[in-house]
Amino acid sequence: MAIPMTRMMVPQASSSLRLSHPNVSNSSRVDFLCRCAPSELQPLRPGLSLSAGIHAIPHPDKVEKGGEDALFVSSYRGGVIAVADGVSGWAEQDVDPSLFSKELMANASRLVDDEEVRYDPGFLIDKAHTATTSRGSATIIVAMLEEVGILKIGNVGDCGLKLLREGQIIFSTTPQEHYFDCPYQLSSEGSAQTYLDASFNIMEVKKGDVIVMGSDGLFDNVFDHEIVSIVTKHTDVAESSRLLAEVASSHSRDPGFESPYALEARAKGFDVPIWKKALGMKLTGGKLDDVTVIVAKVISS
Repeated sequence: MAIPMTRMMVPQASSSLRLSHPNVSNSSRVDFLCRCAPSELQPLRPGLSLSAGIHAIPHPDKVEKGGEDALFVSSYRGGVIAVADGVSGWAEQDVDPSLFSKELMANASRLVDDEEVRYDPGFLIDKAHTATTSRGSATIIVAMLEEVGILKIGNVGDCGLKLLREGQIIFSTTPQEHYFDCPYQLSSEGSAQTYLDASFNIMEVKKGDVIVMGSDGLFDNVFDHEIVSIVTKHTDVAESSRLLAEVASSHSRDPGFESPYALEARAKGFDVPIWKKALGMKLTGGKLDDVTVIVAKVISS
């Protein structure tokens, strides 16, 4: 079952975006966790802003707690979108990996309009990380749109973002890894990465551009050509986010699928035992994981 989860905030100083969920009013500030149909944001003010659709499908074994990914969408200024992926290895220490990522996103949503953040993804990552007290760690990506058409991106780890224009991917973030399947991550432990280790990019965007952001559960299981096909055929951002999440989830459960994850694993020397190779076998299949997707279109009123 798909369980969309989002952390959304509508700052009092801005009325640029309207939340389409029927239980949300546009008075002053709204800050909540949502488990409902994918939400879409509709801008009201002139200038460039984001219309965003979200969808999340938890790992089959983690449905009851909603998975270990978290996200938030904010209407502040041109719009802010972010995803965090809790590192599942903490479960081996009896720590719920979802607590860190959810608190990290809750803090980011609370601090997005803080003066000290200066509408900068690096400062937002730093302050949100500093404010997070749960044990654990998470990868994170944040994108902030200036109304003049400047997209600022900061990421630590292997959550990702792709920018599409006229049916082509014109920019992709690069995963940060210590080694295969061990990404950079923010952590409660002092030895891990900080915002200083983040990768930062600044892109000029224009009306009609589409941003696809997600946890590694999306990009490990869906090829670029599949992303382009879905986004170009389905212009509604809520629909395209749902379809991308469903395709990723389906691929992740297919042991015979030649996934991006399987191809990268084999390229880095991870494969089936030699005796299986002798029988013509090879490592295949998707990567079973939480899948979180945000699709945001750059629009003007």
